[in-house]
Amino acid sequence: MSLNHPASKSPKLEGDTPAIRLFSLLEVIAEKDQYFSLQDLVQELGLPKPTLHRMLQQLDDAGMVQRDGDGRHYSAGARLRRFAEKLLLNNTLQGARRNVLRALVAEVGESGNITSCAGNEVLYLDRVETPAPLRFYLHSGSRVPLHCSASGKLFLMQMTAAQRKRLLVPSALEKYTEKTLITREAVEAELQRVGREGYALDVEEFLPGLTCIAVLVPVARGKSNLAVAIQAPSIRFHGERIMTCLPALRQAAQALADIEVDNYPQEKTDRNRKTS
Repeated sequence: MSLNHPASKSPKLEGDTPAIRLFSLLEVIAEKDQYFSLQDLVQELGLPKPTLHRMLQQLDDAGMVQRDGDGRHYSAGARLRRFAEKLLLNNTLQGARRNVLRALVAEVGESGNITSCAGNEVLYLDRVETPAPLRFYLHSGSRVPLHCSASGKLFLMQMTAAQRKRLLVPSALEKYTEKTLITREAVEAELQRVGREGYALDVEEFLPGLTCIAVLVPVARGKSNLAVAIQAPSIRFHGERIMTCLPALRQAAQALADIEVDNYPQEKTDRNRKTS
């Protein structure tokens, strides 16, 4: 029997009840970075086509997946995306993360935020404002574009070329200011710099008069979906002033990484393996 035949594979969907098996299927779907078909799942999971068709129909009816393109392909649905975003916003670790953010803001004297990548946008998970009278007000739950935000550049930098190609289409590269990068080539060149230097800048690319610097929260393996940033009016946040904040920013990123390790046993195991 061919090793590539579905029957030779062990089904990857775990669970003793239909509900848990549906959840397991959602876990498989959440890992995909492109459209998938029913046949793709049959080949991957080794389950009968009628079974997977029924499960996909249930998820489609619930808004957890949605049909795209020619009607034969699927992707994560709006309800599933909202579910993931609410988990990020209301995570029980928010208090510990906020303490780190408050300490960062107190040290550098400028506003700080913690962000995550949500689809084709940057989602603000938390934000602490500077007490300075001149400031830009953005709240938790705010969304900003990937291509012209410091955090967004970090998330884009980690993506595969195929993922970036899908996101960096001309219609998505909206021009917000005179300094916004609006071609894929310009963004790709910027991402190469970000990869080399380990931090990203947004100097009035999203909002006139606003400058931002961001770094990723380090992880033991895989890609990081958490960044920490400092934002301030460009009139007082430029040149060497920006770079003097980088050590404190990196220290905050490490503190956030330590919180993740302390609260997720797998993260601790991965870190121990990495340092051994």
